[in-house]
Amino acid sequence: MSAAQPSAQPGEIRTTCAYCGVGCGVLARPDGQGGVAVRGDPDHPANCGRLCSKGAALGETVGFEDRLLYPMVNGARAGWDDALQQVADRFRQTIAEHGPDSVAFYVSGQMTTEDYYVANKLMKGFIGSANIDTNSRLCMASTVAGHKRAFGTDTVPGTYEDLELADLVVLTGSNLAWCHPVLYQRLAAARATRGTKVVVIDPRRTASCDIADLHLPLAPGSDVALFNALLSEIDRRGAGDAGFARHLDGLQEALAAAHADDPAATGLDPAQIAEFCDLWIGTEKVVTVFSQGVNQSSSGTDKVNAILNCHLATGRIGRPGMGPFSVTGQPNAMGGREVGGLANALACHLDIETAAHRDAVRAFWNAPAMPEGAGLKAVDMFRAVERGEIKALWIICTNPAVSMPEADRVRAAIAGCDFVVVSDVTARTDTARLAQVLLPAAGWGERDGTVTNSDRTVSRQRAFMAPPGEARPDWAILAEVGRRMGWAEAFGWDGPAAVLREHAALSGVAAGFGLDFDITGLADISEAGYAAMAPRRWPVSATALGGRFFGDGRFFTPSGRGRMVPVTARPPMAALTPERPFRLNTGRVRDQWHTMTRSGRSARLSRHIAEPFLEIHPDDAARAGLAPAALAEVTGPGGRAVLRVLVTDRVRRGEVFAPMHWSGETAPTGRIDALVAAATDPVSGQPESKAAAVAVAPWRAGWFGFAASRSRPEPGCDYWSRARGEKGWRLELAGAKAPADWEAEARKLFGLPDARLSRVSDPARGLERLAFHVDGRLEAALFIAPEPVAVAREHLAGLLGEGGGQPLSGRPGADAPDPGTTLCACLNVGVNTILTAIESGRALSVEAIGAALGAGTSCGSCRPEIAALLAAARQPEAAE
Repeated sequence: MSAAQPSAQPGEIRTTCAYCGVGCGVLARPDGQGGVAVRGDPDHPANCGRLCSKGAALGETVGFEDRLLYPMVNGARAGWDDALQQVADRFRQTIAEHGPDSVAFYVSGQMTTEDYYVANKLMKGFIGSANIDTNSRLCMASTVAGHKRAFGTDTVPGTYEDLELADLVVLTGSNLAWCHPVLYQRLAAARATRGTKVVVIDPRRTASCDIADLHLPLAPGSDVALFNALLSEIDRRGAGDAGFARHLDGLQEALAAAHADDPAATGLDPAQIAEFCDLWIGTEKVVTVFSQGVNQSSSGTDKVNAILNCHLATGRIGRPGMGPFSVTGQPNAMGGREVGGLANALACHLDIETAAHRDAVRAFWNAPAMPEGAGLKAVDMFRAVERGEIKALWIICTNPAVSMPEADRVRAAIAGCDFVVVSDVTARTDTARLAQVLLPAAGWGERDGTVTNSDRTVSRQRAFMAPPGEARPDWAILAEVGRRMGWAEAFGWDGPAAVLREHAALSGVAAGFGLDFDITGLADISEAGYAAMAPRRWPVSATALGGRFFGDGRFFTPSGRGRMVPVTARPPMAALTPERPFRLNTGRVRDQWHTMTRSGRSARLSRHIAEPFLEIHPDDAARAGLAPAALAEVTGPGGRAVLRVLVTDRVRRGEVFAPMHWSGETAPTGRIDALVAAATDPVSGQPESKAAAVAVAPWRAGWFGFAASRSRPEPGCDYWSRARGEKGWRLELAGAKAPADWEAEARKLFGLPDARLSRVSDPARGLERLAFHVDGRLEAALFIAPEPVAVAREHLAGLLGEGGGQPLSGRPGADAPDPGTTLCACLNVGVNTILTAIESGRALSVEAIGAALGAGTSCGSCRPEIAALLAAARQPEAAE
C-alpha cells in the first residue's frame, strides 16, 4: 500500500476498528458535533473496505453519555494532580512495605501498543515485578505457548491472503462468521470464486457451517484426539515431507504419541474422521484456522501443538495458501504479545526467564530492577488478590469482575483489595464500581497509537475527536505515575510516536538474539511519518519486510530447528456428575463485544439478540421441562445464572451454550463466567471457558414483562435484561412474585411519579398493560403476562416520544406491518420482513433476498441466518 492511500475523501481520517483481531481499516468522518460517520477503508489490507455489523455501527458508540469525565477518589470528584499522586504514593508505599510483588497491573488487548509498552516498562523494569497480565490471557495464551514450544517464538507464520490462496480451509474452535466476520467473507468469496473447500470442527453447528463442506461436531475438548488421528494417518500414508523433516526435532516422539491416542474420544463416526483425513492429506494448500475453541481449554497448548504438528510433518507452513493460523479476539492482543503484556514474557518476544534477555532489556531501559521469573497469570493474580498478597491493583480497560472465570469470586476479591485503581472510559462497569480511584481514559477515536492484527499487520489508530472532559490516553497516565514514582527520565516521552520509537529500538535487541520480532525500521520514524504511517506487516527492518515464516525450515529455537511436541488427548477438567450433567460452552454473539461497554451503546446492535440466552437441545429441554422462551436456572460450583431458553438442535444432547457478554449493568443474572471454574492449562495458564459442568432446571417465574422507556430504567426484580433502543431503552423482566400495585411499581421503575397513565388490566388472567405520557408523548410502557410477553417489541419501542399510535394494543395497525426481530443489523431488516418476501415467492434465495431487501449485502454475517429461514420455509413443501 502506498503511503498516499488516495481512497480517503476530504474530511475522513484513517483509523483501525476497536473490536476484534482482524484489524479492519476504518475511514471516520467527524461531524464537528460529537458524532462521526464510518465506512470501511478500501485500501486497508485486512478488510479492503468491508466492515462487520459492529464495525459499521462504530459511529453510534462515540457519544459522551455514561462517560467518566474526571478522576474520582473514593466516590468524589478529584483533580488529576491529587488522583495521580495518590496512585503513585500508594503503590510506592505498598512496595516499600511489602515488596514489588505486592502490586499488580491487569491490562487489556484493547489498549494500544504504546499504552501496553509503558505499562510493561513501569511494572517489569522499574517496579521490578512481573505481576502484569492481560485479559488476552483469556483468549490466546495457549497459542503463545504452543508457538513458543514449536517455533521458539510466538510467531504467526502466515497471512490473511493464505485464506484466499488455500484449496482447503479448516476452521477449528472458530465461529469465523460471527467472531471474525470480515475474514469469513474473504473465505466465502474464495469458496465462491475458486471452489475452496471448508471444514468446520466445532461441537455446535454455528453460522460458519453455512459454507462448510464438512462439519465435525466433536466432543468438547477432544481436538487433540482428532489431530492426532490426522497425524497418525499422515504417517501411515507416507504423506509427510521427508525433506522438511530434516528441519524438525521430535518427529518420531510426536508420531508415537499420535498412534497411541484413541480417536474414539472425539465422539465422531470413523467415517467422518476418514473423510476429514482424506481432505486434509489430499490437499496440499491447506490452512487450519483456530481460535477460542482451541485456546480456552485446560489442554489448550497441547491442542495448538497437535495442529502445528500436522503442518510441520507435511511441511505445509510458511508458503502461500498453507499453514496454521491463529485468529485473535481483541484489536491489539498481538501488540500486547509483542511488548510482553503477559506475565511470563518480556518485550519484543524476549524471554523473562532467560538471564541474557533480562540483562539486555534492563540495560536498554537503564532500569533499576528486573524480575527473574514469570509473574502471576490472570487466574493466579486474582487468587493472590483474594488472599491479600496483592495489596494494590491497577486495572486498565477491562472488566474482570464479569469476564474472569469464577466471576463472583473475582468480584469479591477486587472488592476486598486494599487499593484498587481502574482506568476506563466509564464508571458504569461491574469492575469500575469497586475502585477507590477511577481515572478517565481516552477511548477509540480520541487517542493515537498503533495496534497489530492477527497476521502481524501494524496499523494506526488515530484520534478524530477530542477526549471528553478531562480524559487522557492510558500511556500518558501511566507515564505520569512513573515520573511521580521517581523515574522522570525513563518515562519522559512527549507523545505516542516517541514510545513507538523506543519500542522499535528495543526490537533491535531482540533481533540481535536472532529472534523474529524486528521493527527497527520504525526506530527513527518522525512525527510526520507516524502521523501518515500506513499499515505494514512486521518484520519491518532493513533486511526484512512482512512475508511469511518457516517455509525455509529456519526456526527460532536454540537449535534453529522446529519442534514437534508429543501430545495426548485429555478430557476437560470439570467432570460431569449426576448433579451437574451438562457441559456448558460459552462464546460470543454476532453483534456484541466483550462486556458491551462499547457495543451496548448501539441500539441496532441490540436488535438482533437483546438478552442472554441458553441454547439447549430439544430432547434435553423436554426432559428438563423447559419450554422455548421460558427461563432456565443454570448452576455450577461457583455461581448461578438465569437465562432465556433457546431450544435448538445446533447443540448436541448433553451440551448447552450461553454467550459471555452480559454484566451486572445489562443483565445481572446473565453473568455467565460466574459458572466457569478457574481450571487452567498447566503450560499457558489460560482458563477452560468452554467445558464447565452445570445443572439446568426451570426457573419458575410468577410473571413476565416487557418494557420500553425513553429514560434509563433501574429495575429491581428477580430477572431483568436492559438494552438500548433507538429512542430509549428496552427491558425484559420477570419475577417470582407479582407486586401488589403494578402502577406504583411501574412509576418507580420509570421514574415517572406524575405522568399520565393509560391502562388495560385483567388481574384474573395476570395481564397488565400500562402506558405513561408526558405532554401527550409516550414516555414509557410496561406489559405484564403470566407467560413470556407476546408483543411487537420494535413497534412498541418505536412509539416512544410519539403522540399517536396505540401503545396498549402492542401491535402495529394493518397499514404498518411488524418487521419482527432485526436479523440484518447493518440495514435494519427484520425477520418478518424476510419471511414475507419468502412466502410471497419474490425472494427464494439468499441473493434474491439481498437484491430485494438489502439483507446480507453489507457485512454478510447474517447470510447464514437468512439461509436457515429459507431452509425452514422449504421444509413444509418437502413434507407435502
